[in-house]
Amino acid sequence: MENRIQSLLSEILHPETGKDLVQSGFVEHVAAAAGKATVVLRFAKARDPFAIKIKNTVEETLRRELPSTEVLVVVKEGGAPPRPEPKTLTSTGSIARVIAVASGKGGVGKSTVTANLAVALRDMGYRVGVLDADIYGPSQPRMFGVEGYVPDAVREGDQDRIVPARSMEILLMSIGFFIRPTDALLWRGAMAVNALKQMIHQTQWGALDFLLVDLPPGTGDIHLSIIGELKIDAAVIVSTPQQVAVADVVRGVEMFRNENVAIPIAGIVENMAWFTPEELPEARYYLFGRGGARRYAEECGVAFLGEIPIVQSIMESADDGRPAAGIDPRVGEWYRAIAEKTVEKVMTNGQ
Repeated sequence: MENRIQSLLSEILHPETGKDLVQSGFVEHVAAAAGKATVVLRFAKARDPFAIKIKNTVEETLRRELPSTEVLVVVKEGGAPPRPEPKTLTSTGSIARVIAVASGKGGVGKSTVTANLAVALRDMGYRVGVLDADIYGPSQPRMFGVEGYVPDAVREGDQDRIVPARSMEILLMSIGFFIRPTDALLWRGAMAVNALKQMIHQTQWGALDFLLVDLPPGTGDIHLSIIGELKIDAAVIVSTPQQVAVADVVRGVEMFRNENVAIPIAGIVENMAWFTPEELPEARYYLFGRGGARRYAEECGVAFLGEIPIVQSIMESADDGRPAAGIDPRVGEWYRAIAEKTVEKVMTNGQ
């Protein structure tokens, strides 16, 4: 499929230079899988007057020639296009389902939800992996107590593979394994995307029932790149109850619902829903408002997967490297319910 797309792009000429897009080096990235295709075009001029026209031509051409494929064309301007990269055979072929865990903004506990959801799925008998795709704020190594892990490289056939960390019977891959905690990660978008592609396609994942992808907050290049590189079966969106967080969730929902992305949304999790002091187990204090994410889910027709309160064991366990869903029965029950609903939605979408 990708070779076919490259061939079609080589037939499209730049109106000014008369050279085709591939020969001119304007094609930065092409990815295709499971009926979806992503093309990233980069123009050297900061404001190329032909950029929009060429984007429209590419979309029309691909949709005409590949009518059964959903096409997403992204335009970037400024900077020289990167050199073409050699193709790497992917190691994701034995992953049954991929679930993206996303949030509209930072600070809502998305990574904590990802880690505990992974443990809940493990406890249900599934083989689980976690890809920490939050390039600029990787936190899964701390969540699972493997901050000091240094990945080995092994030869698998004629391909090099990266050995993931294993904690609590869950496989983990993160950019945090390749940098020191004190390093500032000053990467441009292309560098971050290349690192992610390596982690996706070269990690020795083996056979997994679920791979959870801990996305960066918001929407941007990283999200589009992952969508282009992985067949994502569903997205789980994490929010807190207050209106400012829910407003950002709207953008996340619309990104996945975009006709060129079309990733089913398994549902919304409302994190930090309330606080209950240990000495007052029946009391609930709604510190960030009440039910905002639930109301939005109902309004936009998205499933509401459940609420997670502020519990001391969740914070302490994250710092200690053992997600609370695996050691605190109360937390385990909450996440088990969310995991069961998520699995139901993912399996339904796959039919």
